[in-house]
Amino acid sequence: MNFVSHTKSVAVPHQIHTYSELRHQIHDDLRIQHPEWVEPNGESPMCDSYESRLIELLDTFAQRGSNARKGDFPSQ
Repeated sequence: MNFVSHTKSVAVPHQIHTYSELRHQIHDDLRIQHPEWVEPNGESPMCDSYESRLIELLDTFAQRGSNARKGDFPSQ
Protein backbone atom coordinates (compact mmCIF):
# COMPACT_ATOMS: atom_id res chain seq x y z
CA MET A 1 0.00 0.00 0.00
CA ASN A 2 1.40 3.45 -0.95
CA PHE A 3 0.76 6.46 1.23
CA VAL A 4 1.03 9.94 -0.18
CA SER A 5 1.52 12.91 2.09
CA HIS A 6 -0.88 15.74 1.39
CA THR A 7 0.71 18.11 3.89
CA LYS A 8 3.00 20.97 2.99
CA SER A 9 6.41 21.50 4.50
CA VAL A 10 6.21 24.09 7.21
CA ALA A 11 9.13 26.12 8.44
CA VAL A 12 9.85 25.57 12.09
CA PRO A 13 9.88 28.92 13.88
CA HIS A 14 13.00 29.83 15.76
CA GLN A 15 14.33 32.94 17.40
CA ILE A 16 15.95 35.43 15.03
CA HIS A 17 18.91 37.32 16.50
CA THR A 18 20.31 39.33 13.61
CA TYR A 19 19.10 41.17 10.54
CA SER A 20 21.05 38.71 8.39
CA GLU A 21 19.24 35.77 10.01
CA LEU A 22 15.90 37.49 9.38
CA ARG A 23 16.69 37.97 5.67
CA HIS A 24 17.77 34.34 5.37
CA GLN A 25 14.60 33.14 7.12
CA ILE A 26 12.40 35.25 4.82
CA HIS A 27 14.25 33.89 1.79
CA ASP A 28 13.76 30.27 2.88
CA ASP A 29 10.17 30.66 4.09
CA LEU A 30 8.93 32.23 0.86
CA ARG A 31 10.26 29.29 -1.12
CA ILE A 32 8.80 26.74 1.30
CA GLN A 33 5.39 28.42 1.39
CA HIS A 34 5.22 28.96 -2.38
CA PRO A 35 7.05 26.15 -4.19
CA GLU A 36 4.99 26.92 -7.30
CA TRP A 37 6.96 30.19 -7.59
CA VAL A 38 10.30 28.37 -7.84
CA GLU A 39 11.43 27.65 -11.39
CA PRO A 40 13.11 24.35 -12.34
CA ASN A 41 16.52 26.07 -12.28
CA GLY A 42 15.95 27.11 -8.65
CA GLU A 43 15.39 30.79 -9.38
CA SER A 44 12.26 32.58 -8.21
CA PRO A 45 11.61 36.09 -9.52
CA MET A 46 8.31 36.23 -7.59
CA CYS A 47 9.97 35.32 -4.27
CA ASP A 48 12.80 37.76 -5.04
CA SER A 49 10.26 40.53 -5.61
CA TYR A 50 8.41 39.87 -2.35
CA GLU A 51 11.70 39.56 -0.48
CA SER A 52 12.95 42.85 -1.91
CA ARG A 53 9.75 44.71 -1.02
CA LEU A 54 9.77 43.40 2.54
CA ILE A 55 13.42 44.37 2.98
CA GLU A 56 12.57 47.90 1.75
CA LEU A 57 9.86 48.13 4.39
CA LEU A 58 12.15 46.80 7.11
CA ASP A 59 14.86 49.27 6.10
CA THR A 60 12.33 52.12 6.24
CA PHE A 61 11.29 51.02 9.70
CA ALA A 62 14.90 50.73 10.87
CA GLN A 63 15.73 54.22 9.56
CA ARG A 64 12.75 55.78 11.32
CA GLY A 65 13.43 53.97 14.57
CA SER A 66 11.19 51.90 16.77
CA ASN A 67 8.88 54.88 17.46
CA ALA A 68 7.43 54.78 13.93
CA ARG A 69 3.67 54.32 13.80
CA LYS A 70 1.93 51.84 11.52
CA GLY A 71 0.48 54.71 9.44
CA ASP A 72 3.98 56.06 8.80
CA PHE A 73 4.86 53.32 6.31
CA PRO A 74 4.58 54.00 2.58
CA SER A 75 1.77 52.18 0.86
CA GLN A 76 2.13 50.17 -2.34
